Parts: sequence; C-alpha cells; structure tokens
Amino acid sequence: MEKKVLIITYYWPPSGGSGVQRWLKFIKYLPSFGWKPYVFTPENPAFAIRDESLLKDVPAEAEVIHFPIWEPYEAFFKLSGLLGSKKSAKPTDLVSGKKKSLFQNVSTWIRGNFFIPDPRVFWVKPSVKFLQKYIHDNNIHTIITTGPPHSIHLIGLRLKKKNPALKWFADFRDPWSDWGLLDSLMVGGIARKLHRKLEAQVMKTADEVITITPFYVRKFEKLSGRNVRLLTNGFDEDDFKNLVVQKSSRFIIRHAGIVNEKCDPRPFMLAVKELLSEHDAFKAVVQIDFVGEVHPDFKSFVVKDNALNAITTFTSTIPHKQLMKLYGEAAILLLVLTGYKDGEGFLPGKLFEYLATGLPILGVGPEQGDAASLLKSTGAGAMIDGEQKSAIKTYLVNAFEAWSKTEAPSRPTGFQEYSRRRITKTLTELL
Repeated sequence: MEKKVLIITYYWPPSGGSGVQRWLKFIKYLPSFGWKPYVFTPENPAFAIRDESLLKDVPAEAEVIHFPIWEPYEAFFKLSGLLGSKKSAKPTDLVSGKKKSLFQNVSTWIRGNFFIPDPRVFWVKPSVKFLQKYIHDNNIHTIITTGPPHSIHLIGLRLKKKNPALKWFADFRDPWSDWGLLDSLMVGGIARKLHRKLEAQVMKTADEVITITPFYVRKFEKLSGRNVRLLTNGFDEDDFKNLVVQKSSRFIIRHAGIVNEKCDPRPFMLAVKELLSEHDAFKAVVQIDFVGEVHPDFKSFVVKDNALNAITTFTSTIPHKQLMKLYGEAAILLLVLTGYKDGEGFLPGKLFEYLATGLPILGVGPEQGDAASLLKSTGAGAMIDGEQKSAIKTYLVNAFEAWSKTEAPSRPTGFQEYSRRRITKTLTELL
C-alpha cells in the first residue's frame, strides 16, 4: 500500500518567512523516502511576507488542496479604513509594539479574547467537513497538523474523534497557552482557561506530539504528562550548494529575519557603539546590516544615533534564494534572542541556516539555553548575554582581527545532522 500523509498547514508558498519553511522542506523530501504528501492549506490566506521563489521546492509528487478560508481581518481592514487608518494595514498591526489607536486597542483585545485560539478558527468546521470525505476517498490514514495558528490543531482533533483509527501527529512550532504572543493580545483569564482546555484536548488525543526545541519538549511534557518528540528545524543542502563565501571590503555583521517588538538588538548595538570609540580600525570598516522587516521603534533608535546610523543598513525582505549571496558576503552572522519570553528555548530556523554557511555566529541572549548549547556543541559561535558588553566587544575584536588576517575565508562543512533531508528521514521513521 502506498504510504500517504496529509499535512494541514496555514502557511504555504507563496507565503514567505519562517512559518512556511519547516513543512515545505519536510514535504520536499518526503517522496524520496517513499511517502506521498498531500497538503491542505487556505486558498486565500492573510500573510505579511510573500516569496514566490519557495514554490520551486514543492515536489511534483505533492498534491496541494487549496480550500477557501474566511478571516475577520477583512472586517478589521474595512473598519480601519473607514476610521481613516492607512490602507496598508496588516494582521501584524494588531500585535505590534508601536502606539495604537483606540480602535486598534479594542480590536486587539477582541482578537485575543473572542477568537480562540485565533482568528483562523472559522476555517475549522468547513475544513473538517471537506477532509472527512477527502481522506476516505483517497485512503489516507495519517495526518499532521502544524501550528501556529493553533486552530489548525482543532481540525486534527475533530478528524481524530470522527476517525479513531486515523494516526494524528500534532506539530508545535511555538508554545500555545504559554506563548508570549498572548500577552501582546491582552488575553484575559477566561480566554486563557479556554486556551489551556483546548491545548489539553489536543495533547491528550494526538497519537504523537512534536516540537522544535528541547526546551519546548520539556514544557509540553510538563503540561501534558506525556512523551513529546523533538524534530528540530534545519537547513536545506540544496539552498547552500552554490553558496560562495568571499571576503568583502567591509566587515559585515548581518542579521537575517524579522526584528519585531519582542526582539531587542539594542544591547548589542550599544556594545558596538562603545567599540566604535575604542577601535579605529574596526570603526573604519564595520557595517551592520538587518535583512528583513524591522520594527519602527528599533529603526528610530538607530537613525537617531549618529554613530550607529553611520554604520547600519536596513535591507528589505528579499526572496530566500537571494539571501544566499548576502550570507556569503558576511563576516559574522548575528542572532538576537534578547527580549523574547523564554528566549532560552529558541532555536530559530535561521540559526540552522547560519550553521550551514560555516561563518562565525554571534548570538546575543541567554547564555544558558538551547541556542547556546547548539553553538557550543558545534563550535560555530557563542551566545553572550546582552548585558555583557565587554564580552560582546571582545568577541567582535577577536573576530575582526581574524577577518583582517584572512584573504580568502574558508567555508567549513559539517553539521549534516541538521540537514532537512536528515531530519525528514527521522520524521519518516516516526511515521
């Protein structure tokens, strides 16, 4: 019998960003291990980042079902427009850290306390009705749900209850009831109880619960009293096979990815500012580049500081394949975990891509945690607390001196245990 698996996901190309990468890459490699993937995803989702280049990773063997979704964001946009807000409003405006209008504050509170677990909950009932027939007609016996949005897990929960023999794997890319986002959404006590109730039902009913970091494994095991499987993110070897690491005329410290209201690079930047006044050679050639969407408060912080503004550039979001060139030109890759709730449990997808480049990695954040352990075990870099300015400066000076003495930087290889293909093999063994 052909091995089939249905993956239910909100994020799918041409959606860009980190949310789409994990299961896109799993699905890319599933056919090479004898599994036919089916993908169930919204036909008309609301997402902030678009990346058409990711479509190339969708394998020909995958059968993708686009199913209509209704989200209350449309109503928010229309009301926001009537009240004079910018037409470019995005779903992320509801959780941004910038000052909001009264309407936006009320909308955020409604979003957090009435749409539980999230505004995609209206997709659950019609999706279950469609998929109940679809999995029967296509002889599918295994499904995977991935969240956030965590309403996706409610689709799996209902299908499992209707079909007890169905094998269901619930994949958590972020926490649920302990998620820091709930604070930004002003979620109250009653709503939090509902989150915990739904989370407990999913945890109890799924055949397997999967998550992305050792820290999250421990949290979910404590919440559920059951075993939770670890499947980390990783890097796709295909993305890096043509990567060329070359020395630039500038000492480029590059950060890839979103800098949102929770991510705080300012402690790192203040350490750099001190170093500018202490090390003339460093000051003459250093460049700090943030690639991707950057929170306006942080951008304003940089622009208002003459010393930092002179050495800092902001590169808008670019297709993933174009990011490879920017990786290759960097001297150091920057990871910022300062400011995040439970930052010690973060292993962002970009960290694995950083590993694949072989370039030095400077992490700023908790010195005890999953990212710190990974950097230490691989020898790829260091995680330094944002308050430890002298340690950050020492790392930068050492890296700068090594860069200054090297004509053609070598590109170390290895870290194959974190390749997407290798991790997909582990997934298929679990399946």
